Amino acid sequence: MLDLATTLTMAAVLAGTPLLLGALGEILTERSGNLNLGVEGMMFMGAITGLLGSFLYEQTMVSAGIEAVGFVSALVALVMSFAAGAFGALLYGFLTITLRANQNVTGLVLTIFGTGFANFFGEYAGLKAGGYVAVSSVTKSAFAPLHIPVLSDLPVLGPLLFEYNWMVYFALVVAIVMAVFLFKTRFGLKLRSVGEDPAAADAAGISVSKYRYLATIIGGGICGTGGMYMSMVTTSGVWVHGCVAGYGWLAVALVIFATWSPVRGVLVAAIFGGLMILRMYISIPGLPIQIYEMLPYLATILVLIITSVRQSRKHAMPAGTGLNYFREDRE
Repeated sequence: MLDLATTLTMAAVLAGTPLLLGALGEILTERSGNLNLGVEGMMFMGAITGLLGSFLYEQTMVSAGIEAVGFVSALVALVMSFAAGAFGALLYGFLTITLRANQNVTGLVLTIFGTGFANFFGEYAGLKAGGYVAVSSVTKSAFAPLHIPVLSDLPVLGPLLFEYNWMVYFALVVAIVMAVFLFKTRFGLKLRSVGEDPAAADAAGISVSKYRYLATIIGGGICGTGGMYMSMVTTSGVWVHGCVAGYGWLAVALVIFATWSPVRGVLVAAIFGGLMILRMYISIPGLPIQIYEMLPYLATILVLIITSVRQSRKHAMPAGTGLNYFREDRE
């Protein structure tokens, strides 16, 4: 029983990591007042660019007669995926902040664009590569679970805490840094003030556009790294058509469940991750597999209902989220 609980917890953390990265990116974005529903699209963009970045790096090294380095390949994937997600968020920011387009519509368009972008280039690169795109074992090993001497060998706690791939720890660091930034720094306070009341922030001399642009672009980059996790870890470095598979939408729901808190997002992501893989570890005779697959989405609906009924000012969405700021309308 203990072994099952340990294995299930580890699998839940691994499955929840891309959800956490997507949610963290959206939390930062929404804290600035932008409601970017394009998380799915940015994750798709990060998934394909991260994979192709590593693949092209390996091909370049082979052509030059040099052995590829796993650490460098992983770093290339991280940088490329962040850049792709940030680029998608920049397009969103330009349309909503500068041109003042509708945020909901723009986010949906970004999702459609990002999904098409990834699947097109994934299939195109696969044809060029002779069937499909896949990184070598050198890069795959860079995303393999770590083994930390002594710590990983501890009973129970060793596997639970010290045997994940580096992306899991990267996501945790991002969550902690973001929490400290938002709630313990002056710049974080300014960012939250822009999300709560942009007119008051503007009157206080805070640049609403600058903070919204920076938060949206960096948040989009973080979402992109979540997509890279899907293509490099979940699908083992092989491009799979539609690999993000709704994780971006779940990440948006996760933001509400976590009440716009990066630290609570860690726990919530692990819970949702567990729901995603529950069918692989616990089998109830006679229960159709489709019911298992519905669990994360049923939980999402339940969370939205509870959140709507139990509205709390302390844990509510930032008041300015989803609303474009018109300086001319400031009273």
